[in-house]
Amino acid sequence: MHRCILFFVLSVAMTSASAQDPAPTEPKPIPSTQAPALAEPAPPSPEVAEAEAAIVKSDWKTATAKLDAWLKDHPNDGEALFDAGYAADSEGRTADAEGLYRRALEADPQSFKAHVSLGLLLAREGNVEDAHTELAKATQLDAGDAGQAMKARAWRALAKLDATAHDSTEASNDLLEALKLSPERADDGLLAARIAEDAGENAAAEAAYRRVLATDPNSGQAQAGLAHVLMARKEYPEAEEQLRTALKQSPADPALSAQLAMALAAQDKAEALPLMQKLHQDHPADVSMTRMLAAVLADAGDYAGSDKLYATLLEKTPDDAALLLGHGQNLIHELRFVDAMKAYTRATELDPANGDGWSGLAFAASRTHQSDVTLHALTMRSKYLPEVASTYFLWATAYDDLHQRGQAATYYQHFLDAAAGKFPDQEWQARQRLKILGSKP
Repeated sequence: MHRCILFFVLSVAMTSASAQDPAPTEPKPIPSTQAPALAEPAPPSPEVAEAEAAIVKSDWKTATAKLDAWLKDHPNDGEALFDAGYAADSEGRTADAEGLYRRALEADPQSFKAHVSLGLLLAREGNVEDAHTELAKATQLDAGDAGQAMKARAWRALAKLDATAHDSTEASNDLLEALKLSPERADDGLLAARIAEDAGENAAAEAAYRRVLATDPNSGQAQAGLAHVLMARKEYPEAEEQLRTALKQSPADPALSAQLAMALAAQDKAEALPLMQKLHQDHPADVSMTRMLAAVLADAGDYAGSDKLYATLLEKTPDDAALLLGHGQNLIHELRFVDAMKAYTRATELDPANGDGWSGLAFAASRTHQSDVTLHALTMRSKYLPEVASTYFLWATAYDDLHQRGQAATYYQHFLDAAAGKFPDQEWQARQRLKILGSKP
């Protein structure tokens, strides 16, 4: 099935949000109301049965006391260990819960519910690798009395982990497995949209977000996601409209405000800068806000102000290629070409596939008359980005400086063809050089 069709299938039917899955980074433990359904076919001991009855009532203190007493004499009772882990999990005693779940699995390695519960706990704690392992094991086991709905929950949690890891193929496969076992839930559409967006399928992502909004017009996640897709397609006015609607419902949401600031900046609207400055003032320790303010300041022509922020960020993360690119662009505007070359050189070392880094390096090198570096940078750039008038001019002047007359003339002509009157000063220079080189402009 073609990926676009797959994402469409994942987001076609939207049901009510009455049975939400856990959030991508905060899966919750198995609800207490499902505890009896998770019991093993063989009846537990009377003591464990009493503890499970207390669990059904959310009486964690009573359940824990009974289970602790039982486990002193029966330390390898897998059912009791799971119940004790579940009680600890529900009380927020994460370390105790993890240890008990692991002991339950030592007693019964095929315990579906222990693998699921441990996987969800580890995901909440940020231990993504181990969480993925436990959930993947659970999907291959017989769910038993837990039922297909619980196995679908394991597949959904696994899908969210794979989506977070940007493995869109596995994430979509996981979600399809969940849909085979249970009806589509409200947040499946959001997950499908997220997977599609990560895979670069913006049209499918937009369709999924709009389907969510058709069912839940107040979904902040869908509104923000749709705005992000629209901005990726440079549809800034519609993105702005979407974000303003979302902010009417959540006026204090900094993420939505930041997106709006970027949409406004892309349209050269003066409102962008004060909005971003306020966000940065309210959240001075937020690195993403600082990065965005640096970008907005640069767009507004305050290169020195922008670069102060980039310099602060680079002190903490000196090997961030995106920061180095922003820093390099500011240095170019400040005519600090030697420093810009250093920034772009490091950026291209860190991210050789970024054509913008090679563009910046080519320009900075041309301004410092390092024509060999200019040609190398342009050669690397051409692997990732198409030629434009400005790069043709850089090719031409670099070859001209190196006295390679034929190549220079060829690229001057390419430049004139591409420029079409948009760069009058450089076009005049190109025509003059072509006359000197013996070629007709």
